[in-house]
Amino acid sequence: MSDGEEKVDFRILDQDGPAAPGWRTLVADRGAVRFDYPRRWIVRGDAEGVKLYDRKPPRDGCVLAVSYRRIPPIDWTGLPLSRLVIEATRGDGRKMEAWGEVVEIRRIDLEIAWREGRYIDSNENRPALTRLCLGRRRRVQSLLTMDFREEHAKRFSRVWNIVLDSLQLDEPIEESLRGARF
Repeated sequence: MSDGEEKVDFRILDQDGPAAPGWRTLVADRGAVRFDYPRRWIVRGDAEGVKLYDRKPPRDGCVLAVSYRRIPPIDWTGLPLSRLVIEATRGDGRKMEAWGEVVEIRRIDLEIAWREGRYIDSNENRPALTRLCLGRRRRVQSLLTMDFREEHAKRFSRVWNIVLDSLQLDEPIEESLRGARF
């Protein structure tokens, strides 16, 4: 969430958005964070950010959560995102069976680092996967997490890849935004 704000302005760009057919674009705070997600997913805002569900909870099979914060405009090369991802995943309260390697992506001045972990979902007593991603560009750092059952890895990995491929940070939008607000 943005420092000093009570409610984050998340909007869904639908008809005029840049997303491909079957997808929508979620925009936070006039371009602080922007990415595409499946059109039929359910979006719900809370005090910390937004959660996107593949189906209406509690029948959902996947939840994607996003939050962000404004950061000072300093040189962050001494604190790589991969190190932050490792530290963040060490603090996961679930009994993790394993964590994968950190994947790093760099697009011009956008840094992305993420990793996947495996655990047993205590509610369903089934193997599940979690993904944690940090993105950083100029004055914005975002956190994305995605949780789903391991048996659905292929389907939700495609969604994850499109979310990351379309992720933009700190790209102000000048024109007025239309669409649902959260």
